[in-house]
Amino acid sequence: MVTTLNIGVIGMGWMGMAHSRGYRAIPDRFWDGGIRPRLVICADDLPARAQQAQQMFGFEESTSDWRKVIEHPDVQVVNIASPNFLHQEMVMAAIAAGKHVFCEKPIGRYPEEAIAVAEAARQAGVMTGVGFNYRWAPLVQYTRSLVEAGKLGELTHYRGRFYSMYGSNPYGQLTWRFKFEQAGYGVLGDIMTHVVDMAHFLVGPVDRLVSQRNTFIKERPLPVPGRGTHFSVGQPGDPTGEVENEDYIGTLVEFGNGVQGTLETSRTVFGPKCEMAYEIYGTKGAVKWNFERMNELQVYLPDEEIGHDGFTTLFGSPDHPLHGRFNPGPGIGLGYDDLKTNEAYYFLKSIVDGQQIEPGFDAAYAAARTNQAMIRSWESGAWEKVDA
Repeated sequence: MVTTLNIGVIGMGWMGMAHSRGYRAIPDRFWDGGIRPRLVICADDLPARAQQAQQMFGFEESTSDWRKVIEHPDVQVVNIASPNFLHQEMVMAAIAAGKHVFCEKPIGRYPEEAIAVAEAARQAGVMTGVGFNYRWAPLVQYTRSLVEAGKLGELTHYRGRFYSMYGSNPYGQLTWRFKFEQAGYGVLGDIMTHVVDMAHFLVGPVDRLVSQRNTFIKERPLPVPGRGTHFSVGQPGDPTGEVENEDYIGTLVEFGNGVQGTLETSRTVFGPKCEMAYEIYGTKGAVKWNFERMNELQVYLPDEEIGHDGFTTLFGSPDHPLHGRFNPGPGIGLGYDDLKTNEAYYFLKSIVDGQQIEPGFDAAYAAARTNQAMIRSWESGAWEKVDA
């Protein structure tokens, strides 16, 4: 039996395009899953970009008014890939219309908005998905299976980080990501949310923490509206404006199960390009993973042979979850868009099955509660408990 689900996508920048590719790839990669997405309508506030996306991905319609996506009588699923300051309004409108909704993280500018959105979705009973796509890497899924099977023993230490250079150039333009009214907090919602969610996925909830923040680049060139992306660079002498949110966060954490750890993120670090990474240490072994080499996992599971006492590199293969959906051979890597395909399929599967899967808005809620504790710690300079 094949189920067709009618999709509307809001926001056709890089992320909206990645989501659209993910839906289009489902009949190919998950041909036996019984799900066929129908791309009904896409929206972007720039009409030319909306029309281009319609042509690129085969949407039946396009519009510059996002409300028309939610109001469209055929649309069952609303996919939101707009800037942060629009997330809450758009998600609330989709929920009110009874539509299932996928939203990029952090589903709100501030933790309070994300919490309100998650609570509204829970009360409405709609299925939700959130863009914590790093969970869907085959070797991340495999790491979780190692933890759950006790292969690492009792976990003792966790180190999570996301270092990205996208804000390292002082001439990087002052796009919405650097403005508090539009982005909310800086790296807290943008990339620390990924770090927190990965920690929750692999280890469990954080019980308490102490955190610090910093803004290293305090002014940036003003952007030209409608041109470029948040990677665009200005020139010396361009008019500048103030950066209104943080570039860096460092946090010590204690998990509810007693594991000790650190969570760290920076958008101005110089060197790492997209180092979304973790290290997990237990009484019997350890693992290390870095998205920059997402098809490799460093594993330390020593046996009685002294010559085997060291980290070993595993290459992604069909032996690891989801890898075989994309290619049949070991060492043949997957890419970022493949994670979005996995994400899209399992979100739509939850709708067909009538059973919410993770990561949905409950995962975003848990991350927001942890982020709230970080904010309180910035203000108090002390350890803070994470609210349930």
